[in-house]
Amino acid sequence: MASENESSRGEAIPGRRIALITGITGQDGSYLTEFLLNKGYEVHGLIRRSSNFNTQRINHIYIDPHNAHKARMKLHYADPTGASSLRRWLDTIRPDEVYNLAAQSHLAVSFEIPDYTADVVATEALRLLEAVRSHCRHGSPYAASKCAGHWYTVNCREAYRIFASNGILFNHESPRRGENFVTRKITRAVGRIKIGLQSKLFLGNLQASRDWGFVGDYVEAMWMMLQQEKPDDYVVATEESPTVEEFLEVAFSYVGLKWKDHVVIDKWYLGPAEVDNLKGDSSKAIF
Repeated sequence: MASENESSRGEAIPGRRIALITGITGQDGSYLTEFLLNKGYEVHGLIRRSSNFNTQRINHIYIDPHNAHKARMKLHYADPTGASSLRRWLDTIRPDEVYNLAAQSHLAVSFEIPDYTADVVATEALRLLEAVRSHCRHGSPYAASKCAGHWYTVNCREAYRIFASNGILFNHESPRRGENFVTRKITRAVGRIKIGLQSKLFLGNLQASRDWGFVGDYVEAMWMMLQQEKPDDYVVATEESPTVEEFLEVAFSYVGLKWKDHVVIDKWYLGPAEVDNLKGDSSKAIF
């Protein structure tokens, strides 16, 4: 499905903008790919070899690259831990825009494997920025890692005049959201409970509030950031913050059920440093 050699990539069409996406097989990556394709872009995605079995979010838009006239999304195997691999693909693809969406973003997992989370989220961002810089020159642990990646971006932008913007995106959801995240965990459980495949749903803090938005809007915001005259940092959010309990009420009532009959509080799901309220101020991101 993905290419390793240059011959399978075809020639870029003059006038068509080219985007490179890391994390293309994820929720955000799949929506961003659809958005950019609708804008007429040629989209290239870097995937790990293991991602070959996790491409279901983009299978519906994948076209065999041998059909060069129709295939505007192309996947390439890359080692994100190797700077040389990133530089090689940047030199080959020569993208107009780069979207770095690859991440280990599950908070609970970030506590279990903080070193891996930091490497994937923060250090990988640095590797990509260094690859972009060298390319241009030639012509929770999760939160901490995101913070590091943010400042790497700011530093490279200011020191090397790279057009690099930070998008501080509050929670954004879709049917493609991983089922280990609370929104999908709830909606999946509601469906299973309704048809008798499940009786209980175990959750943690129901009073936690989150600024939930739709990923389709957020990928459009990503694109808009790279269309500005100058790079900058933007918060993307709905500026609303419903609680998990309110989410449960809406989800269960939609199928005629009462959430209190099915939801059980399990302390195991309470994070060691959980933030009770997340609400963004997106006034700067009104383009």
